Amino acid sequence: MLVARYSAVAHRTAALLGAGNEAEDVVQEAFVKAFRHLSGFRREAAFKPWLLRIVANETHTMTRSRGRRVDLVLKIGAEPEQRAPGDPEGAAIATDRRARLLEAVRTLPEGERNAVICRYFLQLSEAETAEVLGCPLGSVKSRTFRGLAKLRKEVGHELS
Repeated sequence: MLVARYSAVAHRTAALLGAGNEAEDVVQEAFVKAFRHLSGFRREAAFKPWLLRIVANETHTMTRSRGRRVDLVLKIGAEPEQRAPGDPEGAAIATDRRARLLEAVRTLPEGERNAVICRYFLQLSEAETAEVLGCPLGSVKSRTFRGLAKLRKEVGHELS
């Protein structure tokens, strides 16, 4: 039941944090580790951030052991922008905006990139993001603020 419920968000997390084509392996290993350590899970805690922390750790371990940086493979399950049917100009503009935004996210420093990804692509709360990234809540707030400021500067006022 837990695999069915959290598999999609675990895959998105692994891919967004840099697992690329190895996201499937990362997620499988994360679920195995979660199962092995389920007895250590605090019942009063939320399962999703706990699992995503394991996914983030596995992704970090995999990318570090690889010895090179992998370009982010962004798989966004976002709703398509609303536009008039048959509006090729609107579709082209939306595609261009999305591509520029994703490229700008890829260039952010790792801490800021991960905070922005968790908050806005995975739609986690600040507390959940702190738990997933294993850092204080204040760090999440400052990294997100700095990351968004850089994105606004890079991409323009489209993010306002």
